[in-house]
Parts: sequence; structure tokens; C-alpha cells
Amino acid sequence: MGSHRSDDRPDDERDGAVRPSADTLQADPDLPPAAVDADVLEADHRKWTPAKIALWVAIALLGGVAWVMLALVRGETVNAIWFVFAAVATYLIAYRFYSRYIERWITKPDDRRATPAEYKANGRDYMPTDRRVLYGHHFAAIAGAGPLVGPVLAAQMGYLPGTIWIIVGVVLAGAVQDYLVLFFSMRRGGRSLGQMARDELGVIGGIAAQIATLVIMVIIVAILALVVVNALGESTWGVFSVGMTIPIALFMGVYLRFIRPGRVTEVSIIGFVLLILAIVAGRWVGASEWGNALFHLDKVTLAWMIIIYGFIAAVLPVWLLLAPRDYLSTFMKIGTIALLAIAIIVVRPEISVPAFSEFASKENGPVVPGSLFPFLFVTIACGALSGFHALIASGTTPKLIEKERQTRLIGYGGMLMESFVAIMALVAAISIDRGIYFAMNSSPASTGGTVQGAVAFVNSLGLQGVNLTPDMLTQTANDVGEQSIISRTGGAPTLAVGMAHIMQQWFGGGGMMSFWYHFAIMFEALFILTAVDAGTRVARFMLQDWLGSVIPRFRDTSWVVGSWIATAVMVAAWGAILIMGVTDPLGGINTLFPLFGIANQLLAAIALAVCMAIVARRGVVGKLWVVALPLAFAAVVTITASMFKIFSPVPAVGYWAQHALYRDALAAGKTSLGTAKTTAAMEAVVRNSFIQGTLSIVFVTLSIIVIVAAIVTTVRALRHRGGPNTEDTPVASRIYAPAGFITTPSEKALEGRWAEVPAESQPQRVGH
Repeated sequence: MGSHRSDDRPDDERDGAVRPSADTLQADPDLPPAAVDADVLEADHRKWTPAKIALWVAIALLGGVAWVMLALVRGETVNAIWFVFAAVATYLIAYRFYSRYIERWITKPDDRRATPAEYKANGRDYMPTDRRVLYGHHFAAIAGAGPLVGPVLAAQMGYLPGTIWIIVGVVLAGAVQDYLVLFFSMRRGGRSLGQMARDELGVIGGIAAQIATLVIMVIIVAILALVVVNALGESTWGVFSVGMTIPIALFMGVYLRFIRPGRVTEVSIIGFVLLILAIVAGRWVGASEWGNALFHLDKVTLAWMIIIYGFIAAVLPVWLLLAPRDYLSTFMKIGTIALLAIAIIVVRPEISVPAFSEFASKENGPVVPGSLFPFLFVTIACGALSGFHALIASGTTPKLIEKERQTRLIGYGGMLMESFVAIMALVAAISIDRGIYFAMNSSPASTGGTVQGAVAFVNSLGLQGVNLTPDMLTQTANDVGEQSIISRTGGAPTLAVGMAHIMQQWFGGGGMMSFWYHFAIMFEALFILTAVDAGTRVARFMLQDWLGSVIPRFRDTSWVVGSWIATAVMVAAWGAILIMGVTDPLGGINTLFPLFGIANQLLAAIALAVCMAIVARRGVVGKLWVVALPLAFAAVVTITASMFKIFSPVPAVGYWAQHALYRDALAAGKTSLGTAKTTAAMEAVVRNSFIQGTLSIVFVTLSIIVIVAAIVTTVRALRHRGGPNTEDTPVASRIYAPAGFITTPSEKALEGRWAEVPAESQPQRVGH
């Protein structure tokens, strides 16, 4: 546990700098140990009883049966419970065995070392935060639109490809990336991914990574915000309920810091009650004239409000809005997903969507264009593998984590929970009628935004067993309390309808459909808004890192002027993309989401490349495959997808083919083409496709540069059995906290010793 690497050379032989190792740190003699003894921990992990063996055998058997039912048994329908069992069993096995393997052989955490939250504590960005609160903050920050939107959009290809990618992908790729980036950033003072790339890969690879991460972050936050706009646009009930979460979170932040410090359970109950009241009150507000006058907002207005919110949320202290809001929303998110999973087991809905649909091998899908390979793997990003997470894991979270051993719970465990959200989103989407699904997720230009237009378009697709009628659409809209469900793109409304459809069969009946729908909408918007404000704050850190190389003062994240300038620049950048998406005549989410997915996965490839270089420099040669395997897959998939978007002659797939088609049509004097019905709409397509095509070229070029630089660094490190140590100098920790949600007997014993220390002798903490 005490050694960094399998290479036994001391650090001073690696980088010429003499620095203490963790083994030489001097603990405070007046305090109990800051860590459970390594031998005791190892004994706890290796202790197997007959009951424990029987439990894990049962979990493995249940998971095996569930996978057989999903993948091999081909009936007309498949029961939704098998999705739940396959996912949960796989996650439990992966967390208990695979993540522990990574912890033991690669990260080797040492709780005797202070984390940046302890040795850099400033009460603003750096502060030790209770692992339960931090799990909530981290999960809320990473679990934005992706796990809700991607699986819903990819459902047009059938249920099986998405299910396999979400569950297997997270175990071998997504959770590995999140865990390693979080740990390596924490060991480097909470440095950003771009800065770590600069330190590990040299000037060329580092600069390429910094530019790529910054620009990709802009795209990602813009798409997250676009999903919120599509979910809440024209919905009085939704706007009011989500808006009320802001003052609730502010109250929780003040309550937890000043009124009742440390009372996490107490403030959670208060926050949950206030959330339910906000949803219930939303029905009354939505039915009132004054409510509709204040909260019935068009999409452009809503977009500007989110832009303003993003700036304010990113500059406020993390304890005031970000951490309590994320914890509050996570409490609701995890509770809602667990509730949905239980409802699926109780209701046992039958899924009639085929394992592989008609659009799995076609490029002209009405929801997202492109065939299964490679576009499934970029459509479903969050939930399986997401580069955005690497920015959070090297942004806010490493600055808040109390102890090194908690990184496994928060990094690997947090990503598994997000994957489960993605599976539940997929099940909810495929549980509704397929005709309604396509009516909701096809662009307004395709459906005309009317019931008749949607019915004509969906029925023209020639889907087997689908016969959509106007009554089906109007009745569904009435059931969920909305004026229309036509072309409610972005995935969130579809997920809400699916959740409401399942939940009302278990609790409340048809009369509760509208409540469950708006409950789900608030649940989703909370998911996404927390990623918007956390993403903006991380983008600010990244820009300050970059500007700091020219003006050193910008590196000081507590400098208010620098923080405000960097935040304003980043908000203006993603705000411009958001407005472009809201006004896109082809349906912003339909054209921008493939770019989001590709950019996100290219960012994941960059993150994994940096991790591979760090692992190689640590001398862990035999375990390099843990990172190299997902990196190779991500690189092949995303570079292939980028080539399709750049070079495909099919306008629905290739940005430049689409650009040329509409540009030439305008030059020929045409005033409408395809789904663009006006000259202004055609001009918008030309402009947007040019921007998207250019960004595609920039993203893939920068990513290839970073990956090549990482391979060169890795090969060099392997030849020399390691490389320079870029970690911060170890500092002895003076605080203690358990590693997981459930404390082990040895952790409880050490907690008891700390509880006996007089209050005046306890180290002062500035965190929650």
C-alpha cells in the first residue's frame, strides 16, 4: 500500500527531485492513525465465508440467466426485468472484483497521504467533503443528459446493442477512465486533464490536449443545456418545478454550513420534502393564468435564462449552490431510478421492440443518422464511456475528496450508478409504443409539428407492427398533462413518458400519469442542470489553467476577477452554440448530438491516453492492458465515426455533404429543400453544417496528436521501466474517514478511536 510503483527505484532517481515517500511521512503523535493498517485491509478483503461465497455465486447465476434471456432467447417480446437483473449483477461483480483489481495493482491508494482537499483547503474550491455528499456531487455532475438522452435516441436500432454497450462498456472502459483520472488528478493537486496531459505528454501533445478539452467542453455543455431547453420549453409545470430547486439548494447550502453543520440526513429529508412540494405546486401553477404568464417560456427565452444561470452558478462558492444542489438532485435521482427499477420488477412490462431494428444497418434513421457501427458507440456515450466525466474527475471532485481510498467508490462506483441510469432510460424508452416513440423523437421538420404530420411520417417509415393513429398521440399528451408530445426531441420527454407509463401501472393508475411525467421531467432537468453548472465551473478551471501559462495570476482559482472573466468567456462560448441549436431548422438535437457523441468519445480517448502514459511511467507494465484495451476501442470507434461525418457522401450523415447540398441548392435559386422550408432555414443549415464539419476536423486531428504523443511517451517509459514522477510531494494526513458507504469492522474501530479525541484537539475542517 505504501509504495507508488512496482519499479523499486526511488523518486529522486526518476526526476532528479528528492521528495519524501509515503513511508517516511510523520503522523501526528497526538492523534490516532489517519489510515487503517494495510495488512488489516488486505485481510478484510481476503476473508471469505461460506455465506459470502454463496451470495456471489447466486449473483453470478442470476446475471448469467438474465443475459441469456436478453441475448439468446428470441421470442416476440422480452420481459423488462431481465435488463434490471443483468445490469445489477454485472455491476456488483465488476465493483467487487475488477475495481478492486485496479485498486490493488494500479492506483495503490494510501490514506496516510493528505489529499489536496486537506493540504490545500481554502473553504471555496478545496475542502474535505463527506464521502456521501461528494458521491452525490460527483454523480450529479457526471450524470447529465448523456445517460438519459443517448440510450433513448439509440433505441431506434433495437434494444440489444445498446444494452451490451452500456453494461460491458462501463465495466471495462467508462468506470476505469473515471476512477483513474480522479485518482491521478488527486495525486497532482487536482490538476485538470489538459494540464496533466501537458505534464505527461510534452509540449505538442499537451497543447493539443488542452485545446481539445477546452473546445470539446464547450460543445458538451451546450448540448446538455439544449436538452434542458427541449424538455422544459413551453412547459409551465416543468419550468416552475425546476426553477424552485435553485432556492431550495441555496437554503440547503446555508443550512448545512451555518445553521446545522454536518446534519446531512436532516437536510436531505428537508430538501426531499421541498422537492415534492415543488412538483405538486407545479400542477397548480400550470393551471393558473399568472403561472402561465410567468413560466410558460419559449425555447429561446429559456436558453438565455440557462446561460445566465450557468454564469451565476459557476462563480458562487461550491458549498452554496453546487454541492448541496448536486447532493439534493442525486438523492432524487438515485431514489427515482431505484423506484423505477422496483416498478419494472413489479409490473414486469413486456418489450416488443426487436433486438436489432430495421435501422441498425441503415444510415437514414429518423432519430439519429448512421448505422450501428460506429454510431451506436458515440450516440450512447454517458452511461458507457464519457470524456466529459474525465473533466469532472479532474475538475471539482479531486479538490473535495477526503481520503485516497474513497476514489474507488466515487470514481468507479459513481460511473456504475450512471450506467444503471442509462439502462433504466433505455427500458423506459422501449416500453412505450414504437409509433409514439418515433413521433416524439423525429425532428419538427419531419413531422411538421402536428398530429396529422407525425402520423403520416411515422406510418411512412414501414415499421413492422406499427400503426400510429391521431388518437394515440392526443390521448398520450392529455394523460401526461401536456399540450403536445410531437417532436419533443432530446430524449428527456420520451423517457418521462416511458417512466410515467410504467409507474402508473404500479402506483396511482392513469390519473397519476401527469404527476409521474412531470416528476420525471424535473428529475431529468435536475440531472442535466447540475452537469451544466458543474461543467461550466470545470471549464473555468481549464481556461484559468491555460491562461495561467501567460498570466500566472489566473492559476489562482480564488482570484475573483480572474474567475469571473474565465467564466464569462466559457459561458459565452457554449451559450452561442446553444442558441444555434435552439434555432436549428433541422432540429438542433438531431444534428448536434452526433457531434456531441463523437467529441465526447474523442475526449475519452484523450483521457485514457493520458492515463496510459501515467500508468506506464509508474512502471506498472503488466497491467497496462487495463487502460490500453478501452483506449484502442475508443480510438477506433471515434476516429471511424469522425471520418464518416467528414467524408460520407450521404447528406444525412456527412456534414460536408449536407453543406454542399444546401449551398448548391441556394446557388441554384431554390427557396426550400427537404426539411428546410425557407431560404433562411437553408442558410442556417449551410452555416451550421460548416461549423459542425470544421469542428469535426479539429477534434479528430487534435485527438490523433494526443494519442500518438501518449503512445510515444508510453513506449519510452516501458523502455526505461518508468518515468518522471509528476505527483505532488506527499503530505502527512491529519484526518480520517472510511472508504465506502458501509464501514468495515476495522474502519469502525479506528473511527471509535477518533471519536475519543477531545473536540479541541480534533483537526479543523472547512468542508461539509
